[in-house]
Amino acid sequence: MEQLGKYGFLRRDYLKNHRNSTYQVMLLQDTIGEHLLEVDKAAREREEMILKQLEEKEPLADKKADQMAWIRAANQHKAIAEEIILKELIYV
Repeated sequence: MEQLGKYGFLRRDYLKNHRNSTYQVMLLQDTIGEHLLEVDKAAREREEMILKQLEEKEPLADKKADQMAWIRAANQHKAIAEEIILKELIYV
């Protein structure tokens, strides 16, 4: 569990609170750790891919010219990517 990241913990909490029987079975079969690590890794890879696609579609503003516009666009890209990941990988 030391290597588990944000998305792994989100998945664990979702399973505990909304799919408790699945969570309990995985816990008893000792597969929960492996599952959470896989989900976390897949989510991070998917996030990276989505962010690249978003930047190609809507390039970020020049950071040196307008730092606030760059931060705003980067945060928007991150929020979009996270929403997609939550719907595709975490809350299923």
